[in-house]
Amino acid sequence: MARDCNYPRWLLSVFRPLQIAGDCLRRHNVAPFFSPYMWKVLPVNQKPDQCLGEWIDREALAEAMIPLIGQLYRNNNVVTSIYGRSLINRSVIQILKAHRYARHRLDGDAELSVHDTFPMLKTMSELKLGAASVDLGRMMAKYLEEANGRSIEQFVRDELEPVVGQQNVVARKGTDVVLYGFGRIGRLLARILIEKTGGGDGLRLRAIVVRKGAENDLDKRASLLRRDSVHGPFDGTIVIDEENNTITANGNLIQVIYAKSPSEVDYTQYGIDNALLVDNTGVWRDAEGLSQHLACPGIARVVLTAPGKGALKNIVHGINHGDITDDDKIVSAASCTTNAIVPVLKAVNDKYGIINGHVETVHSYTNDQNLIDNFHKGSRRGRSAALNMVITETGAATAAAKALPVLKGKLTGNAIRVPTPNVSMAILNLNLEKAATREEMNEYLRYMALHSDLHKQIDFVNSQEVVSTDFVGSRHAGVVDAEATIANDNRVVLYVWYDNEFGYSCQVVRVMEDMVGVNPPAFPR
Repeated sequence: MARDCNYPRWLLSVFRPLQIAGDCLRRHNVAPFFSPYMWKVLPVNQKPDQCLGEWIDREALAEAMIPLIGQLYRNNNVVTSIYGRSLINRSVIQILKAHRYARHRLDGDAELSVHDTFPMLKTMSELKLGAASVDLGRMMAKYLEEANGRSIEQFVRDELEPVVGQQNVVARKGTDVVLYGFGRIGRLLARILIEKTGGGDGLRLRAIVVRKGAENDLDKRASLLRRDSVHGPFDGTIVIDEENNTITANGNLIQVIYAKSPSEVDYTQYGIDNALLVDNTGVWRDAEGLSQHLACPGIARVVLTAPGKGALKNIVHGINHGDITDDDKIVSAASCTTNAIVPVLKAVNDKYGIINGHVETVHSYTNDQNLIDNFHKGSRRGRSAALNMVITETGAATAAAKALPVLKGKLTGNAIRVPTPNVSMAILNLNLEKAATREEMNEYLRYMALHSDLHKQIDFVNSQEVVSTDFVGSRHAGVVDAEATIANDNRVVLYVWYDNEFGYSCQVVRVMEDMVGVNPPAFPR
């Protein structure tokens, strides 16, 4: 049955399984087992040579996808992904793993096929697209639901219609970015910004500002960018120029500026103008302190990577990023924990209503704790972070209400710092207005992770074997662990993993893109 035949939708729903069966038998000598919702493939007398031949076939298609992905990225500023996993600068194996990963997101454990995504990419490369973010996994899921007899090629043309033919139609100028502070978050922001450089018409990292720590400071800063004990090596090349105090990373010339305070820097002397500055130090957390940056020539806006104080807007992307206006010169990207819990809390509150609850954070130790027992102004934080679980305070429960006012006064919170270097967990113990079973709650949160406007913030995992290190590098604000969900009438306990470094940094970059208006439209719609 041809995909582009104009049959009624009810008839397609009847014959779609037969079409899949034919494809499976023709391509792979396998027969499908059908569930009421989706399908999974079971081998039929599959031989070793057939299995290897199928793998080689998939490798060849994945290899053919690489130049298409690269051309769309550099020539059209089109970012491609599969359920949030970027395909930019990925190897053949990484592309195939991303397709395999999609089975966790599709009904019936179905695997996304390169035989379907390749024609999508091929069509996209011919449409002279304008800037866009395209999730091929979600595109394929929507195609299976809404194709209505259209071919994959026609579906892609229809779905991407708003940006078809828009290549170079709208002149886009890159926005200069300055990182003030170059610690854990600063370096991860640098990695993400460099990765997203594309054709240079988005956010462009131009400078970092630090206090000089040693004569070989530049070499040490570059080394910390190049190597990371948690997140692995930098994906690319790094060259330093000690005479000019610059680091060149994947073609991005980054000026390293040494200063002890904001007032010492004139950014225009480095060719930086109308820039967005990201303060990663946490030294100033209110509008008055952060406005020092705005007094510096070349700086137009400021983002704080810590909870803001006073009247400063605390933005959790996906929740209240629409509150950012052209008049906002300073905003806070809140905390990693606030970003992790608020999207899940909003989803639950929208459907079930939250009466009250408690948030307990099991958090990896951070740089403000001592490695061995020593004086610390904070309670308990002076005890060895590598040897102890440390009870400490968290403002995440209170801060959640700044991003989602409906939660004001409804949540309490506490934190336990544990001896792991990265990835944390929030345990949400909630009393609901409407009762929910474990299955109902999990299915709802799974749907929100796949199909809602919060799909970049909420991820979903359903495995009894996952542990904290499995979430290193997650680009989502938080990942719901379905196997750990507890539901009893009107009470539910949810476990949410989050990479408190990288996942949070991805949220910060989303806020940055919105603040300067370089966030491209996302597809499917």
